Amino acid sequence: MQLVILSDTHMPKKAKQLPKRLVKELQEADLIIHAGDWQTLDVYEELKQYGRVEGVYGNVDGEDITKVFPRSQILELNDYRVGLVHGHGDKKTTEKRVIEEFEGEEIDLIIFGHSHLPLLRFVKKTLLFNPGSATDKRRLSHYSFGKISINDGIHAEHIFYDSFD
Repeated sequence: MQLVILSDTHMPKKAKQLPKRLVKELQEADLIIHAGDWQTLDVYEELKQYGRVEGVYGNVDGEDITKVFPRSQILELNDYRVGLVHGHGDKKTTEKRVIEEFEGEEIDLIIFGHSHLPLLRFVKKTLLFNPGSATDKRRLSHYSFGKISINDGIHAEHIFYDSFD
């Protein structure tokens, strides 16, 4: 199962269209996961053209999005449990908040966003993955999104690029 992971698209404020590098990967995805801060449902409508989309809402998303997507969810993918949450909240670091969100659950992978900072690391036996932002790199040198393969194990990587072309 091939996943494309994105978060913090903030469209149309930060981009008018999805970057070409991302679109290329969306065409091959079995599942698209968005970890919140869509900004508008238009992003969801566009992603749906490429396949099944799962997601959660983020702190900048309005009622139109919170009616469609939950704050967090757990997906069962090829016998792996995948936690999905944006990661916003008060106090603590984003990482600590996302770990606490799934406290008491056996989770193999937690996908989150909010910080716009790409992250790939284990905390005990749980893989934490933040794809960064495909459209709002902030002070980082590159835009990014993620690709995850879930078959006999989980293989995650970031795709980095410099422009939307």
